[in-house]
Amino acid sequence: SVGAVGDNLLSQRDRSITILLPTNQSNSTMRISAIALLASISACSAFSLNKAPRLAATSLSMSAAEGNRRTFITETTKATALTAAASMVGVSSNPAPAEAASKMWERIQLPFEDTVYDVDFDSPTHGYIVGARGSFAETNDGGNTWEPRSFQNLDAEEEVTYRFTQVSFQNGEGWVLGKPTLMLHTKDNGQSWERIPLSPKLPGDPASIVGLGPSKAEMTTSSGAVYTTDNAGRNWKAQVKETIDATLNRISSSGVSGASYFSGNIINQKRDNDGSYLAVSSRGNFFLTWEPGQDFWIPHNRGTPRRIQSMGFVQGDIHKGVWMTLNGGKLLISPKDTDLQKEETDFVEANIKTGGYGITDVAWRSDNEVWAVGGSNTMYVSMDGGKNFSFDKSANSYPGNLYNVKFFKDFGNMGFALGSNGTLLKYRG
Repeated sequence: SVGAVGDNLLSQRDRSITILLPTNQSNSTMRISAIALLASISACSAFSLNKAPRLAATSLSMSAAEGNRRTFITETTKATALTAAASMVGVSSNPAPAEAASKMWERIQLPFEDTVYDVDFDSPTHGYIVGARGSFAETNDGGNTWEPRSFQNLDAEEEVTYRFTQVSFQNGEGWVLGKPTLMLHTKDNGQSWERIPLSPKLPGDPASIVGLGPSKAEMTTSSGAVYTTDNAGRNWKAQVKETIDATLNRISSSGVSGASYFSGNIINQKRDNDGSYLAVSSRGNFFLTWEPGQDFWIPHNRGTPRRIQSMGFVQGDIHKGVWMTLNGGKLLISPKDTDLQKEETDFVEANIKTGGYGITDVAWRSDNEVWAVGGSNTMYVSMDGGKNFSFDKSANSYPGNLYNVKFFKDFGNMGFALGSNGTLLKYRG
């Protein structure tokens, strides 16, 4: 359980790794303290997981990537990635409708061709984008152009083993999450980065990270643990009393299909603006919710025979409703102020003709303008709050799949859609 992690504190001597741009050198180190109910933090190696785990802290220089360091991808790798992605998003052979299609997005060139998973900004001009095979790039003009960033102390074969999945920035302080398990933190707009060691006894793998203020962040794991830190990751405090599988196995008569004697992980964790969470079981047969102050996650029946593909919040607010996508390209949206304490949740199916292409993400640009993205780089827009959608052909000529669509209301409501093959689209309207 989550609480058990805090009771098994490591006694190893811990240290951090500072990753620096050549213009700002620093050799700061930190000692990690651990107390009861805080997640323990283990000793870490240099940025590479297999180098000198017992040596003193190492400084790594960060600079623009040289030549085509990230751009080489064999045809075999491309074919494998596309096959796996097509399977994940449920792509069919049916073409997407193209009648009277709009074109409201422009493709932005990236310095690599790998899948990109997340993008975030700490000002209208400055931001970072992260992706597979160590893909990491920075913009200083609002996302119109991007410069690659890499770590000179790592050779190319070593660096591409990392997959950066999430990035979160706020007021110059940023967090990056990657796999194999990797967490990076910066306090100076990304000029220098510190690696945050995480305990091997953490329940599940780190799944999400969001910055909440100076030295504050919230992290979740694939087992449903929720942790917060207020000292830049030196200590983590559990917010949930037990993991999801422990809760569901204890409540064997929950009445939720597939929840009894559940084992496995959760996927597609989404956080609203006030800290409430949605999560989908790895088999897609039910979903769960958690709100700050609750001791346990609450399971819910999906209310449909179709497998859940993805879920999220309407306009980032649990009280405005939740959305759910299902296999086969279905999109369901709940009404405002839906009672998520109940096992059953009421949903209304949106009118969206996907031709069977799976929908991977949905985002509200305003009360009325809603965007959905999915397999084969399909895009759909609604101008009536999500009731009816029409096809947008902005990405129709590019191969691959879109996985993420985001709007930044604090920075002029600029929007980005991200996907495979280095696909990045910027909203132009």
